[in-house]
Amino acid sequence: REPRLVRAVSRPIHTRMTGTTLSSHGLDPRRRRALFRAWHRGMRDVDLLLGTFADAHIAALDDHDLADFEALMETPDDELYTWIVGQAPVAENRRSRVFDSIVAFHARPSRLAEK
Repeated sequence: REPRLVRAVSRPIHTRMTGTTLSSHGLDPRRRRALFRAWHRGMRDVDLLLGTFADAHIAALDDHDLADFEALMETPDDELYTWIVGQAPVAENRRSRVFDSIVAFHARPSRLAEK
């Protein structure tokens, strides 16, 4: 099965539609749960937004940022999506360094566009 090019925010994401490209081997149980939850939310667009970010950064998040990431995943998908793509202002109680990192991660130009 060929990988599918998906557009999320302004950055195309080149990934197989099955989810994570990161092995959870070597991650502590809390990070494994967060990685799984990031890819299995229900709304595929949010899975891609959170899952690709988690693939790239979950191992490096400190405990505080991980707690913010976990709290962010408690937000309903439709609401979270509008915040990340900039269609609505983020709730003050969910604004955090990790939220800003997710937005910045997806705002970067794609490597695919450079090729």
